Amino acid sequence: MHKPCAVIPVYNHERAVPAVVAALLAEGLPCVLVNDASSPACAAVLAQLAEAENTWLVNLPVNQGKGGAVMAGLREAQRLGFTHALQVDADGQHDLADVRRFLDASRQRPGELICGYPQYDASVPKGRLYARYLTHVWVWINTLSLSIPDSMCGFRVYPLAQVLPVIDGQRLGRRMDFDPEVLVRLHWRNQPMHWLQTRVHYPSDGVSHFRPVEDNVLISRMHARLFFGMLLRWPAILWRRWAA
Repeated sequence: MHKPCAVIPVYNHERAVPAVVAALLAEGLPCVLVNDASSPACAAVLAQLAEAENTWLVNLPVNQGKGGAVMAGLREAQRLGFTHALQVDADGQHDLADVRRFLDASRQRPGELICGYPQYDASVPKGRLYARYLTHVWVWINTLSLSIPDSMCGFRVYPLAQVLPVIDGQRLGRRMDFDPEVLVRLHWRNQPMHWLQTRVHYPSDGVSHFRPVEDNVLISRMHARLFFGMLLRWPAILWRRWAA
């Protein structure tokens, strides 16, 4: 069975999110919006969007961060009876022309996690682009593998039956550290992943909630936690690889 929806974490993206929702609905994809304690103006926009058919709204009373909002949306998607969820950013940076391609890949590989491999244009902030490479190296160390080429792109289709036990059974990062951590922990469980290239554009008038100091500290702490977790698991990781 393959019954997908989109999960969209939203924090004060009232200008961009209507176009994102409209594009997803036009593809026939139901939408689960997660209001991460946004401003009253954004909350009003989300409430109006949620009046449309095949659109649901989860309101978080306290800001959880991107990861916390995504996890709340994935839980709600499963509660609503969906089997898969396409994670989409609300700021319009993901290329929604790729939605059908990602969903087709998920339908062909229902047990696999379909991950976006980003192709950036000139709009990407250079500081964030270079910082990603450090995260890539740490992810390769913590998985003892090069099989995760990019762990930061949030454009991915989650098989809910496989990802919900991880987010409910672990204390995962709730902000920008969520995207790489959940991939590493799924890799430790031998979760199959399939990668598709996708274009990523940073709108010049977009709203970014990445905090250069605070979020880089959180990501560094996350890599440290995963490193010690890898040290406990490395025999099992290598044994599974050898057995495969």
